[in-house]
Amino acid sequence: MPTVIPKGYKSALGLYDTQKAIGLIKTIFQEKLCFALHLKRVTAPLFVLQSSGLNDDLNGVERPVAFTAPNVGGGTAEVVHSLAKWKRYALYRYGFRPGQGLVADMNAIRRDEEPDNLHSIYVDQWDWERVITARQRNMDFLKATVQDIVDAVCATADELRWKFPALKKVQLSRAVTFITTQELEELYPDLTPKQRENAFVKKHHTVCLLQIGGKLKSGRPHDGRAPDYDDWTLNADILFWHKALGCALELSSMGIRVDPAALRRQLDEAGCPERARLPFHKLLLAGELPLTMGGGIGQSRLCMLLLGKAHVGEVQASLWDDATVQACQEAGVALL
Repeated sequence: MPTVIPKGYKSALGLYDTQKAIGLIKTIFQEKLCFALHLKRVTAPLFVLQSSGLNDDLNGVERPVAFTAPNVGGGTAEVVHSLAKWKRYALYRYGFRPGQGLVADMNAIRRDEEPDNLHSIYVDQWDWERVITARQRNMDFLKATVQDIVDAVCATADELRWKFPALKKVQLSRAVTFITTQELEELYPDLTPKQRENAFVKKHHTVCLLQIGGKLKSGRPHDGRAPDYDDWTLNADILFWHKALGCALELSSMGIRVDPAALRRQLDEAGCPERARLPFHKLLLAGELPLTMGGGIGQSRLCMLLLGKAHVGEVQASLWDDATVQACQEAGVALL
């Protein structure tokens, strides 16, 4: 999708205050998230070995940035797409107990991402994961955690408006509307998945979309999801209505992670049962990894949302094609 700057758009904050606000958002929100979900910050890798099976496959078609490392064994390393599986392994290694969790700054390169107002080949997010019990592997616990995250986002927005009165028009709703992908398909059968999201989020403002990855009654999934981290029956996307762009903004992808039964089922459904032989998957199938839930929360996405920005390049430094640069220059939008 090409970059389109809405007619009449003007940033509420100048460059200096934008940078100041970005720093405040990242500090305030992380504190609130850690308090709400009982998380401790840990250091995370930028790359992992290809043979470990720890990289996130996203939708299964994205190519990771890979390189050989001759001075550390000569294996092929991959820049992470996200830390979805690494986090669970880290909880196991570090000895975290139920109710405890971790959060890490994740920086990644997704070279096949098609840049537009919301997407960049550079990705920055808070990747979090916490240990849960078998009794917490249910929809009610998932929904309660979603509400905790939304509350942290809205509380951050409240503090930001107090510090920057120019942001008073950025208003978010704490009331979350939950809907499954199947219910959404039945509600808007003639629309594409993204069109369904936009129509529903425009009406309800703050939405949690549930059960992503498996095939719907139409025979197609709502969206792709790797089969070896989220349980497709217990996962979610958190979406907010972005007023400046007039569209749904996906802030977080999260979920309760697969147990051995869900992993086997989803590997078979996705047509990749051979992954069961990878080190991470062997540990999981043997029952050695803890039961967990977790997700990623986009740092640049959150900054866009809370600052009312029309382009992700206003809150992060990345690479852009000539058409994007020209469109932003013509609209008076300053790319970092």
